[in-house]
Amino acid sequence: MQLLQLLISGVAQGCIYGLIALGFVLIYKATETVTFAQGELMMLGAFAGFLFMSVLGLPFWAAALLAVVSMALCGLLLEVALIRPILGQPAFSVVMLTIGIGYVCRGAITMLPSIGTETLALAVPYRDTALKVAGLVLNAEHLVVIAATGVLCAVLYAGFRFSTLGIAMQAASQNQLAAYYMGIPVRRLNTLVWGLAAAVAAIAGLLLAPITFVHANMGLVGLKAFPAAVIGGFGSVPGAIVGGLVIGVVESLSGFYLPEGFKDIAAYVAVLLVLVVMPNGLFGEALRKKV
Repeated sequence: MQLLQLLISGVAQGCIYGLIALGFVLIYKATETVTFAQGELMMLGAFAGFLFMSVLGLPFWAAALLAVVSMALCGLLLEVALIRPILGQPAFSVVMLTIGIGYVCRGAITMLPSIGTETLALAVPYRDTALKVAGLVLNAEHLVVIAATGVLCAVLYAGFRFSTLGIAMQAASQNQLAAYYMGIPVRRLNTLVWGLAAAVAAIAGLLLAPITFVHANMGLVGLKAFPAAVIGGFGSVPGAIVGGLVIGVVESLSGFYLPEGFKDIAAYVAVLLVLVVMPNGLFGEALRKKV
């Protein structure tokens, strides 16, 4: 019974990792660049939800929707104003830029008077609610995370699989030059992908906030989501979610069964072990280059 309880907790945490990793993967597939600002975008989404509830007095669901839309617009602006001008430069330049964006976001939040340096509670309607099922105590926060992740994955799958926009995004991710010659607006799609990644990060932040509270350093969880993306196979959308679940379960089990402190490095040990056996990740494509 204890093992099952740990697995459920790990799956819930893994869903958060998976959603953040999904942002890594979406941007990488669209632009072949790696962003390290996803964790901070998640943090901004959580703060946006808190501000909309506390300042505007909106109910949670309205504040959450407004926060997701706001972060999507933020992602669009980031791509147009900062990312697009340096596309085509060495990948290291984009990586350093996104790291800088993350630090700027964190610094900007800490400068907010009265809330920037505080640990805040997001007043969600299901907070501190638990269900007892067959001897298991299931926190409502964990169940909402799992359910919301499942719904979001289904929506994204349907969008990529059946919508014209989703099919165009898939084509652009396979070969941007060929997609451009076929009349697909690749640059506009790249902008939309950044907006989508920021929206997904905001959803992750709103789901994580009731569990860990809202604070300026909550974006550091993105450092655990990057190994999740690598485990799943960088470039695989389903792999991002599966990789997040792997990291979440490994952390949950290691935190209970293994010596204290191992939980903090469990994600990186897991990614090393997976890469030794499967260098391309669980769902990664094997690429070969002739020289």
